[in-house]
Amino acid sequence: MDFLAHHNHTNISFLFITTFLIFSSSIHLCLSSVNDTITSTISINDNNQTITSNNTDFKLGFFSPPNSTNRYAATWYLSNSNIIWIANRDQPLKDSSGVIKIHKDGNLVVMDGKNRILWSTNITSSTENVTRKLSAQLQDNGNLVLSDDNTGETVWDSFTHPADAAVPTMKIATNRFTRKKIAYVSWKSPEDPSSGDFTGSLERLAAPEVFFWYKKTRPYWRTGPWNSRVFLGAPRMLTEYLYGWRMDHDPDGTDYLTYSFANPAEFGILSLTYDGKLRLARFLNKTNYVTFEVSQNKCDIYGTCGPFGNCDPSSKPICSCFEGFEPRNLEEWSKKNWTSGCVRKKEAQLQCGRLKNLKNNSNNNNGGVEVQQDGFKVFNNMKVPDFAERSDANLDKCRTNCLGNCSCLAYAYDSYVGCMFWVSDLIDLQKFPYGGVDLFLRVPHSQLIATVQERRGNKPPIIIAIIAGVIGLIALAICSYILWRKWTAKQTRKS
Repeated sequence: MDFLAHHNHTNISFLFITTFLIFSSSIHLCLSSVNDTITSTISINDNNQTITSNNTDFKLGFFSPPNSTNRYAATWYLSNSNIIWIANRDQPLKDSSGVIKIHKDGNLVVMDGKNRILWSTNITSSTENVTRKLSAQLQDNGNLVLSDDNTGETVWDSFTHPADAAVPTMKIATNRFTRKKIAYVSWKSPEDPSSGDFTGSLERLAAPEVFFWYKKTRPYWRTGPWNSRVFLGAPRMLTEYLYGWRMDHDPDGTDYLTYSFANPAEFGILSLTYDGKLRLARFLNKTNYVTFEVSQNKCDIYGTCGPFGNCDPSSKPICSCFEGFEPRNLEEWSKKNWTSGCVRKKEAQLQCGRLKNLKNNSNNNNGGVEVQQDGFKVFNNMKVPDFAERSDANLDKCRTNCLGNCSCLAYAYDSYVGCMFWVSDLIDLQKFPYGGVDLFLRVPHSQLIATVQERRGNKPPIIIAIIAGVIGLIALAICSYILWRKWTAKQTRKS
């Protein structure tokens, strides 16, 4: 009997332990399956609670910026010193009473201790939102996605509502029909993540480029068009630093840029700084090995030298007018205020319109004055001006088309972008030490003749060149004869 009692006790103990282990495993699996997700019954409180992406690289929780006690709901990479997105950036919590949850109206919200909503995904409230089951998951790429659990439909996601930072696969985008944008807004300061003074957006969709705006309306600097390798107006932003930029578009008319790394062990956080610069933090095997800012100079600031003003950071002063142009306001120009730019001199006016008028009126007597066709003067390594128009014409056709259009003031060609031309004042020009494009500026025929004569003036007259050549040949013959005589005399003495 004792043996049977002991045996039964052992079986009961074994059964209990087995049941406990199975139960524990089930709880663990259950918890691990939701530790990346907020549901109607699972929320995040500001007491070191977070959710973590399945690959453990990203977390969603609360943080305070340096030298601040304000609290913000945010996602970060590895640690909260690498913030990639902030929910309530313009409505900070003043204490640790915050909570992130699915609201009864279906929105993901941030609420304070008094149940006031400080931030919301702002999806349209409807009976459907209330009745359907929604959850917010932090995915392995850092995207926080609010979706319908039954259909899998994405209702909202943080990648299409960014703050100041872009990680691989995030878009900067503009819809060419609706003009809806995915734009980035800087922090106010290193200690204040509220919406700052600088915004980055995709513009000029005929030849797309990234613009950075000051206070949303004033252009601050721009990258120039993307040509599949580099930004034509920012040669320092080479692909070895920002690997894998890609321009693409969606069927709904959205054009967008993304970036990625060839090495899957690499990761990057590209952010727009509070003072309007681009900063890239690069990680390898989850270790930050380099952080740098794309350098800027005074010529990068939009329109530094005004219309038709050429900016060259290696020159003093940095602004100059093209040949045939003069400062619009000489007094301002002399004080290094160049924003009014340059205008054509009276004696350097284009002749295209006048020439067409003469051709259209064969009876017109021009007083014996022959009107010559305009031409183009080339400037190498230039930042293409703003407001480019574009066509698919090849280089020769690009020139011909511009020459035949009296409104066309300049053209440039890039094998990927195609033909670019300008029919308004040329603004935001810069001379680069390398990169950029060849810019062909329309000038009157008289200026082309002066250039040719100037080049000829630097060459010796043809008669002088001939005489110099003959003298050279005679001198060479004399030297050869003297050397031959010396060699012959030496051979005679030996014999």
